[in-house]
Amino acid sequence: MAANATENKPKPGLRKPVFVKVENLTPGTNGHTLIVKVLESNTVLQKGRSVSPHLRNTLIAECLVGDETGTILFTARNDQVDLMKAGVTVILRNARIDMFKSTMRLVVDKWGRVEVTEDAAFEVKQGNNLSLVEYELVNVEE
Repeated sequence: MAANATENKPKPGLRKPVFVKVENLTPGTNGHTLIVKVLESNTVLQKGRSVSPHLRNTLIAECLVGDETGTILFTARNDQVDLMKAGVTVILRNARIDMFKSTMRLVVDKWGRVEVTEDAAFEVKQGNNLSLVEYELVNVEE
């Protein structure tokens, strides 16, 4: 009878992703899944041949990505850089917001995934770049 009770329980599986829009991103948040178009991609750091042979090369690009609600800078690392070509539509899974010089950057680390998908039907709203908004950390005394 105990074996039968465990068979009726739903198996813990993957949650259905909840897609968010760029305009809803806020500092210090994570677990975002978005569909965005890549507008531009600029390599900002390229290090080859490190001091130690077992350390791999580092490649970082800042990519302007967006949807119909706004744009934000996405920091692509290593293999992600090859996927982030201008004009491509990508799904960013388990993305988080990092702060860089008081502005927001979208990042996908080892716990997330960047997937190229079919072209999205939306037109990117370019007047609302969330990475141009500066934030200030304020401590609130209670």
